[in-house]
Amino acid sequence: MISNIYIFIIYYVFISLSVIGYGLIFFSLNKNLKISFNFGYAGLTGLLILCIYSYFSSFFYEHGSIHNLILIFIGFAYFVFFNLKKIDYHFKVISLFLLIYFVGILIYKTHDDFPYYHFQYTYYLTQMPSVIGIGNFNLGFRTPSSIFYLNSLFYLPIIKFYMFQMAAFLIFLYSNVILISKLIQDNINKKYNFLTFYYLLSFIFINIFFSRVSEHGTDRSAQILILILIGEILSFVNFKVKIEKYLSKLFLLIALIISLKAFYTLYIIFFSIILYKLVNSYKTKVIAHYILSNVYLYLFLVLFSLIIVVNFLNTGCLIYPVSMTCFDNNIWAISKSEVTAVNNWYELWSKGGANPNFRTDDPEIYIKKFNWVNNWTNQYFFTKVSDFLLGLIVLAIVVFINFFPYKKNSINYYKGRNITFTIVIISILFVEWFYNHPSLRYGGFCLIASFLFVIFSLKIEKSKLKFLNIKKRVTYLIVFTLIVFLGRNINRISKEYNQYGYNPIKNVFYRAEDANFVINGKMKNIIKSYNNCIKTEKNCNNKEKIGIKKISNKFVFFTK
Repeated sequence: MISNIYIFIIYYVFISLSVIGYGLIFFSLNKNLKISFNFGYAGLTGLLILCIYSYFSSFFYEHGSIHNLILIFIGFAYFVFFNLKKIDYHFKVISLFLLIYFVGILIYKTHDDFPYYHFQYTYYLTQMPSVIGIGNFNLGFRTPSSIFYLNSLFYLPIIKFYMFQMAAFLIFLYSNVILISKLIQDNINKKYNFLTFYYLLSFIFINIFFSRVSEHGTDRSAQILILILIGEILSFVNFKVKIEKYLSKLFLLIALIISLKAFYTLYIIFFSIILYKLVNSYKTKVIAHYILSNVYLYLFLVLFSLIIVVNFLNTGCLIYPVSMTCFDNNIWAISKSEVTAVNNWYELWSKGGANPNFRTDDPEIYIKKFNWVNNWTNQYFFTKVSDFLLGLIVLAIVVFINFFPYKKNSINYYKGRNITFTIVIISILFVEWFYNHPSLRYGGFCLIASFLFVIFSLKIEKSKLKFLNIKKRVTYLIVFTLIVFLGRNINRISKEYNQYGYNPIKNVFYRAEDANFVINGKMKNIIKSYNNCIKTEKNCNNKEKIGIKKISNKFVFFTK
């Protein structure tokens, strides 16, 4: 129906502003945060608050449409009615962003993991309170993400589950707001350094390379935030900054990153850079004060604790699929041997040992040491990584040429830059990535990109250009990037129209087939069978491979 597009737009604006509203509520309650006002960081803070709420509330009740409507309305109302002094200017700014990026959320074809478990896990959260042992249904259900918990709050009347792509989109949207705001601020202040060019490269990268939002899922969303995190850390260690403000940003970003996928828990290593800076600049008591007085630290700890609890209740593991964190003495727990086997499968797949074109005869030998390198090089590097590297190099060269100096600078701007420790951390993570899970989706995008962007940014900084020249070129590249983003998405929609008959004006919703609801159907049938058995006092079993018990008023699923 023609009305679908209007409903979609209303909810699109409604949700986007509501999340920012929750960030503003948090700012108003914590006026000593000293985090610079920015709709991007307000939006990410709102996502963090809603994420914590979603994890916690899911233990007790389902995220139904009426509950979600009230929740989203509260944030929206605060944004509109309690920010009257700022609303005129800020509403114009955020409206512009919402208008530009609207085309990105119009999708028909989702990525492969979406119907397999992203949608199904999210949908389950809207239908019942969380259960124990859900990891027994599906491999994907063993790796829950904050994306799922956030999207479950966007299950709303009329539109139902057709906003389940919203969480990934909001991370993309708010990240772009942060990056553009930094670039505009540098233009206003007429202060440019290597970080200006780092953020510019990052902005161009995520809008061109990650232009299809439906492909983001959990991995790309995390990698977008990692690029911003690295930029903030570089700013933290290289320039005189307000410690409170930057600690808030760093805790916020790291909390969101690790919540998106258990794999990114490794990125807590970035805390070492923060501690290094603090230890070299302040006394122990001052450091303790800065850290312990920061409310974002406690939000991080609360969210991390909730993630650990959810992981344990889903699989019996504190961090899945790390077998050493697993306790398989619980009825619902995945056995350690199976956890190890699944982890090996992930490693095998990422190393090119299991794909449509090749399947190794001896997986255990294949993944050990560097036995996989030759095949991975042929099967993956020369098909995907090389194309990605070429694209990055072309991007960096285009930006570099755009700022190529007319005259050599007499002052060495990059002299004394403290980037060594950051590069070391990126290199350590790169080695870990390459040795264990060398697939771009597992961190390769951001690790390779950030390394090259830092190097190229330092090179560009060596040049001295007149302010107007830099301002014009930064503005030109921003506008050009947005045009490319719009063009690629319009072209995508055109192809989807020709191939699938997708017309967002007539029917804006993505494709949802029966396969999207399989797990939910199985769960309900098993629960129904169990309840009938209890009611009739008969000793009966469901026909599924999954068994069920009830412990402390919670349904517990286990493999028979």
